Amino acid sequence: MKIIVLKFGGTSVGSILRIKKVAKIIKNYSKDYKVIVLTSAMSGATNKLIGMSKQISKNFLDDEYDVLVSAGEQISCSLLAGQLSNLGIKSRSWMAWQIPILTEGPHKYSRIKYIYKKPILKFLKNGGIPVISGFQGINKNLRITTIGRGGTDASAIMFAKFFKADKCVIYTDVEGVYTTDPNKLKSAKKIKVISYEEMLEMASLGSKVMQPHSIQDARLNRINIEVKSSFVNKRGTLITKRKNILNNKIITGISSTSNDAKVTLIGVKDRPGIAASIFKPLSQNAINVDMVVQNISSNGKETDLTFTIKSSELNKTKKIILANKNINFKRMTFDQNVSKVSIIGVGMVTTPGVTFRMFQALSKQNINIQVISTSEIKISVLIKSKHVSKAVKSLHSEFNLNK
Repeated sequence: MKIIVLKFGGTSVGSILRIKKVAKIIKNYSKDYKVIVLTSAMSGATNKLIGMSKQISKNFLDDEYDVLVSAGEQISCSLLAGQLSNLGIKSRSWMAWQIPILTEGPHKYSRIKYIYKKPILKFLKNGGIPVISGFQGINKNLRITTIGRGGTDASAIMFAKFFKADKCVIYTDVEGVYTTDPNKLKSAKKIKVISYEEMLEMASLGSKVMQPHSIQDARLNRINIEVKSSFVNKRGTLITKRKNILNNKIITGISSTSNDAKVTLIGVKDRPGIAASIFKPLSQNAINVDMVVQNISSNGKETDLTFTIKSSELNKTKKIILANKNINFKRMTFDQNVSKVSIIGVGMVTTPGVTFRMFQALSKQNINIQVISTSEIKISVLIKSKHVSKAVKSLHSEFNLNK
C-alpha cells in the first residue's frame, strides 16, 4: 500500500474557496496513493483563540490553553472532510484523541511519542481518506496537548514515520524554500533541493517556511519532505539527506532575523563557573541564549560578556540577571536594534575563504560586525538592524545566489 502524507497550512485552508481547491489536490493524489491528510487551523483562527485567552487572564492555564487553541483544527478538518465527501470521496475527520495520538512533555510544547495506526489503516484499506487535526495530541492523563506553533508540520512528519509513507508533502503559501526571503529581495531564487542540515539552520535562523523541530524530526527519521504551494501547480523544494544532492554552490541560502536583542554584562568578576552561573537561571526560565562572546580584561580578573536573546525575552532576562546573587558585574547594557544575518551551505565545509568573502562583502557596505558565531555549515553575524537589507543583498550577490 503506497501511502502519502499531505499537510495543508492555515493559508491553504484559509477560506471555503481554498478548502475546495485543496480537496481537488487531494483527489488527484488519491489516484496513485492512499492519502493521509493533516490540516492546520484556518489562517488567523489560532491567533483569535489566543486573544480570547488573554482577555480571560494574562496567566491562562496551559492545559486549558491547549484545549482552546486546538479547536481551530477541528473546524478545518470538518470542512475539508465534508468537501471531500461532497466530491464523492469517502472521508471523515479525526481529532487526535480519536486515533489516539499520544504525546509527552509540557502543555503547549508537547512532542508526539506514539500514533495508534489500526483505525487509520483500516479506513485507508476501505478506500477512505482520513483528515486529521494537526498540532495536537493527548497525554497519559487523557488531556488535550499541543505541540507548539507550526506543529502541524511535526504532526505530518510523525505520521509519515509511523505509517512508513512514500512521500510527505507540506503545502503552504510559498512555492518552496528560497535562497532568502523573496518578500525582501526580488532576486531570491527557489532552491530545488536542500539538505536537512541546511534547512534546519535556515529555519532556526529566521526562515519561516518550517519550524526547526519539524526539520529535526524529519532528519532523525530520514523522511524526505517536499515543500510546495497549494495556490500554483509547480514543483517545490525537496528536503533530503546530503548524499542525495548534487550542488556546485558554496552557499545555499541566507537568513536574517528581526527580533534579536543584545545584552552585555560589563566588568563581570571572572572565576571558573561564572558563565554557568549567568546562563543557568536563563535556561531554567526557557530563555534561549544564542550568540555569546567574552572579552577578558588585561589583568585577567574581569570580563565583559555579551550574548543575544529574542527581544521578547529582554525584560524577563533583565529581571533574572538583576536578581541573580551568584554574579557580580559593574553594569548591564542592552540593544534591541540588532539583527542576525547568516549564510548557510554545506559547500563551505570544503571551501576555504568563505569567512573572508562574507566579511569583505559587508565591509564594502560599511557594515560593522558586532558578534560572530559559526558552525560547520553556517556563519552568523550580528549587525545593526537598519543594515539588514543591504547586507542580505550584498551577500546574495557575493555568493552568486542571484543566478
